Amino acid sequence: MEIRTLRYFLAVAREENMSRAADLLHVTQPTLSKAMKSLEEELGKKLFIRHSFSIQLTEEGILLRTRAEDLVSMADRIEQEFISLDDITGGDLYFGLAESYQIRYLAREINTFKKAYPDLRYHITSGDTEQVAEKLNKGLLDFAVLCEQPDPAIYTFLPFPEPDIWGVVMPEGVPLAKKKTVQVHDLFGLPLFCSEQSWENDIPLWANDAMDRLHLEGSFRLSYNASIFAREHLGYLLTFDHLIDTSAGSGLVFRPLRPKLETTSYLVWKKYQTFSPIAERFLTQIQTSFSR
Repeated sequence: MEIRTLRYFLAVAREENMSRAADLLHVTQPTLSKAMKSLEEELGKKLFIRHSFSIQLTEEGILLRTRAEDLVSMADRIEQEFISLDDITGGDLYFGLAESYQIRYLAREINTFKKAYPDLRYHITSGDTEQVAEKLNKGLLDFAVLCEQPDPAIYTFLPFPEPDIWGVVMPEGVPLAKKKTVQVHDLFGLPLFCSEQSWENDIPLWANDAMDRLHLEGSFRLSYNASIFAREHLGYLLTFDHLIDTSAGSGLVFRPLRPKLETTSYLVWKKYQTFSPIAERFLTQIQTSFSR
């Protein structure tokens, strides 16, 4: 199975039309059709359901699309790394970022680094800890920012200089907004929003034996989306401070939890990872900075 064939397959999957995909790839339609038929024969599975004017992926096609995207991304990254081996002014860095206010420290380091390497190109993938860790494990990223204690058997890591502070985001007019802090009994009977990961790992550390009296109304991977639901009075969002705009006029307020709940974020990379020259230089800089 060739990378070129996987690129052809992804184009067909995106366009859902053989003619448009062929035009995009600058190949003839018969050439593209033959390549897709050969791919199906090689895998022994039907990848497409062909309609009169469109193409739909089968379940096997959907699976291949996910795998092909990872493989093509990896091939592109390897190619770019070798191109930039002799580039002393830049190169490519790949980051996967979980939601955290402490990302500001990473942004500052990238800003400083870019002044020394003006041709730096950085690529950001956002998601929760589970999503970015998966991409890091596949070798699609140089570094990830995780909002939980990394496994030292798998990763090497640096803690960020400050932790994130937990609290509740809610509409400014609700009774709970009158309190300066939120205790666990204040949340009894209220519909709560939180990420599944945090509901299982972080919130129990704070709620302790009262966890079974808290009600998860809905889970969100991104706090911003959950804040929209909170603004519409559908629930109360448990999240980090500074992730959501709660300034005057926003219609929302943030109240910290009591007792205080904090989460440390970590810059993480795989153990024994072979870095590109630009990634090695960046790691040296941030290790020095974070150790001050």
